Amino acid sequence: MRETSREHKSIAVPAALAAAGAAYFLWARPWHMGWGATPEEREASLPGDTICPNATGQATHAITINASPKEIWPWLLQIGQDRGGFYSYTPLENLIGCQMQNTFRLVSEWQSRKTGDTVWFGTPKHFHGKARMITAIVDPEKSLVFATPEDWERMKAGQHGSDGTWALVLNPVGPQVTRLVARSRGAVHPTVWKRAATYAFWEPAHFIMERKMLRTIKRLAEALANGEIEIPEITEAQTPA
Repeated sequence: MRETSREHKSIAVPAALAAAGAAYFLWARPWHMGWGATPEEREASLPGDTICPNATGQATHAITINASPKEIWPWLLQIGQDRGGFYSYTPLENLIGCQMQNTFRLVSEWQSRKTGDTVWFGTPKHFHGKARMITAIVDPEKSLVFATPEDWERMKAGQHGSDGTWALVLNPVGPQVTRLVARSRGAVHPTVWKRAATYAFWEPAHFIMERKMLRTIKRLAEALANGEIEIPEITEAQTPA
């Protein structure tokens, strides 16, 4: 009897793991990789896709915001560890040493971005100064696309990127309704271990943090549209070139 029980257990554990894995890849992963996005948005070509055309993975998240692109764009410009943060779960970000501090107001000094700017994802003091991306595309009130420093150098040399991109795109669908679409694209040739870590940790973590960010930007932009938040005065010196 004991041997039979042990045999059942030895079979049950792998079977349960296999079932959990199948459920994740067949249902949970497709759901969180396309959270909020319509089939058309998931399939659409977005700004930044051509930077790394051979990316191995792609997540497209989206949210409807009852505000115009003009009222959403200022919040996107403030993204960065050295600016307004990422409007997400600050305690989780700081748990790994990002030293993030989210700002839920508009700051005039942060209302400009140009291509080639460094956007910090964590404090420059940690992570060997590598927690950063470069603004590869800045199309006011339309799209903001980030690339790795290495891919930025490849772009300047007329080459395709290989590390992936992160894009934030504004698509107006009504007089005061906008779809904010966020797309992240993975590296071209990830190692087996990197791909496993991406599936097991980075993809779910990115989804959790980005969903919070999108929802927070929605709340802030709609508050701005309703006159609950004031737009700071932008001086000529702060206007992007």
